[in-house]
Amino acid sequence: MRLCFLLLVICWPFAPILAQQQSVDTLKGPAAVLPGVYADPHLAAFGDTFYLYPTTDGTEGWLSTSFSCWSSKDLVQWKNEGIILDLPRDLKWATQRAWAPAIAAKNGKYYYYYSAAQSIGVAVASKPTGPFRDPLGKPLVAKGAFKGQMIDPMVFVDDDGAAYLYFGQGQCHAVKLNPDMVSFDSAAVIEFKPPGYNEGSFVFKRQGKYYLMWSEYDTRDPRYSVAYATAASPLGPFTKATSNPVLHGRGVVKGAGHHSVLQVPGTDQWVIAYHRFKIPGGNGYNRETCLSPMRFDAQGNILPVDVFEVVKPTKAKRGAPARP
Repeated sequence: MRLCFLLLVICWPFAPILAQQQSVDTLKGPAAVLPGVYADPHLAAFGDTFYLYPTTDGTEGWLSTSFSCWSSKDLVQWKNEGIILDLPRDLKWATQRAWAPAIAAKNGKYYYYYSAAQSIGVAVASKPTGPFRDPLGKPLVAKGAFKGQMIDPMVFVDDDGAAYLYFGQGQCHAVKLNPDMVSFDSAAVIEFKPPGYNEGSFVFKRQGKYYLMWSEYDTRDPRYSVAYATAASPLGPFTKATSNPVLHGRGVVKGAGHHSVLQVPGTDQWVIAYHRFKIPGGNGYNRETCLSPMRFDAQGNILPVDVFEVVKPTKAKRGAPARP
């Protein structure tokens, strides 16, 4: 009897979500939010507008050469803002493998971090839609600089204005950026690898707790999924949660991962953006972008994400703080 009661207490917060998931027709996936094949989506809100910054997909070996931006007033209807960074045109050091972008706002400017030629670059603009320019003329983090691949950048700006760069495939790296947002002390880079970590790190803060999320397995693997850890500091140490993964495919949805998370400004409403294999006929080179609600329990644990639940029309409150 005591064991049954304990199981009931543990499972009770998850019951509504599990019941909803069990009732879903897993042979019919919800529509992607962007037309065509796009992966590695970074979701942000600036002013009263939401933005998506994805990888252009559809080539074996991931040989895309440019980045686009999409905007929305409600998270449902998306407008293509066009090419915001074209590698052959805008860079001197890379022409292809344009992957996994991220954006951060600081100093009245927008800083766009991205993978190119298996290095990490940064570009700057005065608007979220660009045009973005390369202020360095070289990578921010060059190929081979640290362990693993120098890809998948993400920048978290804390409440005190300090910004932190996270990156790496095969190994997670973290470092505090200098105030200019385009440099850092290489000797201060922290290297660590949470259990199951592969790539796509993402950090956010909620109620004083720092969450580090990442993708496990390979993006070509149908088991591709997202796990997380928490810490009391943006640089850790991070402790992996026991309830993982929090995002994974189910039924017709395969390879759900490489995500970003957005707190809708002025609310405690959270949205997770991620890619999955295109439905139908997709694979690790043909992926599409999706949005789903993300929720927490009373202790701050991330609840399992339902990949069949779509985001309802949502407005960003004008005047709320910008959220990268």
